[in-house]
Order: sequence, then structure tokens, then C-alpha cells
Amino acid sequence: MGRIYDALKRAESNQRDFTSTNKSSVSRNGNPDNVSYFVQKNGHEHPWEKAPFTGMPSAFSSASTAHTAEATGGPALPGGPAFRDAGATLGAVGSARAAEFSSREISAARVEPHLVAVTSPHSPECEQFRALRTRLLQAGERQGKRAFVITSAGMGEGKTLTALNLAWLLAQTDGVSALVIDADLRQPCAAEYLGIETEVGLSEVLTGETKLTEAIVKLKPSGLHLLPGGAAREDVAELLSGPRFGRLLEEARRLFDYIIIDAPPLGVFTDANLLMNRADAALLVVRASATRYSVVDRLLEQLPRERILGVVLNRAEAKPEDTAYYYQPRHVRSVAVPDAPSKVKASEERYESTPGEPEMIYIEEEGVS
Repeated sequence: MGRIYDALKRAESNQRDFTSTNKSSVSRNGNPDNVSYFVQKNGHEHPWEKAPFTGMPSAFSSASTAHTAEATGGPALPGGPAFRDAGATLGAVGSARAAEFSSREISAARVEPHLVAVTSPHSPECEQFRALRTRLLQAGERQGKRAFVITSAGMGEGKTLTALNLAWLLAQTDGVSALVIDADLRQPCAAEYLGIETEVGLSEVLTGETKLTEAIVKLKPSGLHLLPGGAAREDVAELLSGPRFGRLLEEARRLFDYIIIDAPPLGVFTDANLLMNRADAALLVVRASATRYSVVDRLLEQLPRERILGVVLNRAEAKPEDTAYYYQPRHVRSVAVPDAPSKVKASEERYESTPGEPEMIYIEEEGVS
């Protein structure tokens, strides 16, 4: 069970200090992996985020940028002068390459309740996504990684909501433009989670029925852009492996600073592997009380190390009827996100959850800062 098992044992022994990070080293065949363990209790003020939305919850609270730097186990890149300069440059480029997109108003009353970046920006759950956002911004600044696939080990892990929460917060970073692509084409649901309706999406772009700029929707007032999935399809692997998707991603890179791609589970279809080959890096989402260590460890062994940015442990405790993967009818879909406090029982083979504080674990591969 390897590094996943060892990392969770370390997490269990951590004293859950809400203002610090446990940086450890887990060895596999002599190769160290950095393990960052984040637990946050209160919301933080993030001065690099854009102004609060009119008529929507504020993304601000009361802690300092210095505290955020400590909690993320490294420099709070978005708060430093170097990042501000980089962000200004990105923003200038983004303005120069701006295209006209249709827009949709996002209401906190209509979105999926577990889209905490919209519904609960002060919450500890949202703070976890801010820590994850910092990791992605660091990867972009230090390693030039801009396009990220969000996938999962299996069904009902909460990957789509992870992708949407992360993308929403990226778009709230001053000077940064972000696009989220719903590439789960067998039954796309990002637009449904956001409480909006769209006419066309990725499916129609890949079949040549519409242009990319005509399918992208700007989400107001956040500034996030969405490429919805469009019509559900079965020939997904053929579309994603074709040249049109490569050209689509190249165009998206020219238009946006960061791209988040919601992909199907690795253990179900080949789609996620195809997407990972096109993107710069991937995050693997696994859910407490559902995913076996052996499954995750086997997946990590099969994937290219340089493409795996980390593993996100989703601590949701959802009822069995709520966790069916959404290739089943639309009204039966995953709603699992990090909203239920928990504690790891590392002596058992499954991730187990019991009441505690919400948390995420990032397991970074060697060489990733």
C-alpha cells in the first residue's frame, strides 16, 4: 500500500495544529516524497483575491497572508511581490488576447450546495481549496504548469466539485484568468452544478459544429470561464485522442492563464489518461470511507510521476444513495466534497472517516515543490 498508507499514518499521528503544516518524508524504493498535511479551522483574508461579489458571499475574513504562507508549507506565492508582478503580466496578456464570450449570472441560491467557493467562502472547507489553489499557482510560476486534469480513483469521489471549487478560486486571484473544461462527456454536469443552462459545449466543438469561443461561457460575477460538456456522447475516447482536441487546448492556452479539466475516473474509462497526456499535470481525488489504499497506490504506480501533482483526500461522508457516479440518471449523481470532518484510521485498508476537522492531504511526487 506504499506511500499512500504511510502518508495517512503520518496524518493520523499529527496533532491537528490549525496554524501549521506537517512536512514529512515518505520513502519508496529510496525516493523521498514530500507530504504536506493541511488542516485549517478559520477562514483567511486573501488580499490578492478580487473584490467581493455584489449580492454574493464575500471571500474575505480575518487572517493574514503571513499565516497563509505558514499553513501552506511554503511561501504564500500570491501574496509576494514576485507573484504580483507575474500576475500583472498575465493579466496584461489576458487583456490583449481577450475574446467575446456569452455570459451567465451565477447565484449562490442555485448552485450545487457543496460548491463552497460560492456558497461558503468563509468555511474551513473553502480554505482547503485555497491551499490547493496556492499549490497550483506555485506549479505554474515555478514549473510553467498551466493545464491541470482533475480525476479520481473511482466513482463518486467528488472530482467535479473539486474542479469547480478550485477553478472558481483561481479566477478570483487578481491578474489571473481561468477556464474550467467539462471533459466528462459521457454525462457532463458542470453546468448543472453551477445552476445554469448551456446550448453547446466541448462535444460540439470537437465535432466541428461550433467554435471554441462560441461555446465558452463567462460566469458572472466571478470572472471564471466555463467550457461545458455539451451533448453527452459515447465516442469520447475517439474525440479526445483526435487532433481537434489538441488544437482546442492550444487555443485555450492562448486565451487563459490556467485551465482546469474535469475528467472521468481513471479506473472506469481511458478518457482521463488521454487528457493527462495533453495537460501539464493532474490531481487525483480520493474519497474517505470509499477508496482502498491498494487501488490508489496501483494507479499512482501506473501513471507518469512527472504528471501527478498530488492526491487530494476528500473527507465527505455522503449517504450511499448520494454517491452513485453520474453516468447513471442525472438526478443520481455524486455530491461528495470535503464537507464532513473526519479522522484517518490508517490501520485499515479503506480510508475511514469519523467526526473531526475537515482536511486534505497532498502527496507530491519527487521534484515537485
